[in-house]
Amino acid sequence: MPTSRTVALLVIVTVAACAKKEAARDSARADSANAASNMAPAASPSTMGPSADTTASAAPALTDANIVFILDQANASDSARGKLAESKATSADVKNFGKLMVGEHHALRAQGQALAKKLNVTPQAPANDQSEMQAKQEMDSLNAVAKGAAWDKAYIAYEVGYHQAVLDIATKALAAAQNAELKALITKAAPVIQHHLDRAKEIQGKQGA
Repeated sequence: MPTSRTVALLVIVTVAACAKKEAARDSARADSANAASNMAPAASPSTMGPSADTTASAAPALTDANIVFILDQANASDSARGKLAESKATSADVKNFGKLMVGEHHALRAQGQALAKKLNVTPQAPANDQSEMQAKQEMDSLNAVAKGAAWDKAYIAYEVGYHQAVLDIATKALAAAQNAELKALITKAAPVIQHHLDRAKEIQGKQGA
């Protein structure tokens, strides 16, 4: 789940990679599109925390304990994907992006954990939370795709959607948080997540359709 509250942002989200707009014209493009779509179900923001059915009616508001849990899970999962990218990516840009995710999400997670300890808040998963299962599905999907350009595209496509979802959830987490320090952490984390999103989009633009 960003730095202190930032983590909270990250947490809620695991978002699906966008489906390709055009049919692939070569095998590399086809593999990339399929890989991205295969990972999508594991990162749907609508299934993070309370289930889609629950939120459709009247999902209970997130507590500070929920937010701390969400941020921790989000940062842990993105750091793990970044570590995989460091070893499996073939593009220098993608490898470096993975390294950035490992370092900054690890730092955000540490800040969130330190704040939780200071506030004596025990992380608690929201009702019907599926983040741990989704994180495993995401890693399984990435591990299933062969190393190469298709893997690089699938990973970056996923990260674009993921960080956009994190920013969206940050607004909700900021409104739901009760503790002033938690709110401050979320506010501080937002620019970090925005930077990740901007960088992922920049790499995606270089990769082409």
